Amino acid sequence: MKAIRKGKKNTPVPWSQEELKLLKKLYQNTKAREIAEQTGRTIGSLREKARKLGLQKKSFRLWSKKDLGILKKLYPTEKVQVVAEKLGRSIYALHGKAAKLGLKNQNTPVPWSKQEYALLRKLYLHKSHQEIAGQIGRSASAITAKAHKLGLRKQAPPWSKEELALLKKLYLTHEDKEIAARIGRTAGAVGIMRFKLGLKKRKARNVSSNV
Repeated sequence: MKAIRKGKKNTPVPWSQEELKLLKKLYQNTKAREIAEQTGRTIGSLREKARKLGLQKKSFRLWSKKDLGILKKLYPTEKVQVVAEKLGRSIYALHGKAAKLGLKNQNTPVPWSKQEYALLRKLYLHKSHQEIAGQIGRSASAITAKAHKLGLRKQAPPWSKEELALLKKLYLTHEDKEIAARIGRTAGAVGIMRFKLGLKKRKARNVSSNV
């Protein structure tokens, strides 16, 4: 939701041409709350501007058999916004009628359960996103997004003696990304550990040869 737009000293910000165009397009068939979310304006300012422009809400209309047929056909697979525009109804009206008819939209995210939250927190530090996705039954991108929202961070395991020995052996002759591939860590992690150990790469010297 956009923040409510105000100018200096809480003076209202003038309406832009884009906002006015959007208001005129949506006002008749869309709830003020939805328009407010899209424009960042208060519901009160929306209604006041609509009154000045002579805009009026359409009276409540019943769902026809044709409308219901379109809803049943398109709602499960199409984006709700597309169906709403086709029927000339608000998104809230579509969701409400679809719920009464038992229709579900595959594009609508399914809320996370308490069990899923608990499992995500339990597995996050030790499993990959793909593995967690398989156990929870969601996509890897959904796992990444939810973990970010919850502030979960992966903690890399401590460096082993073998990893440190390999780093010391290779750092002069190999790039960090090459060492990372050998060890199984990121190039950034290799660079940080190299810095902590005081391992500095030798600068290449320009050698001029006599022709």
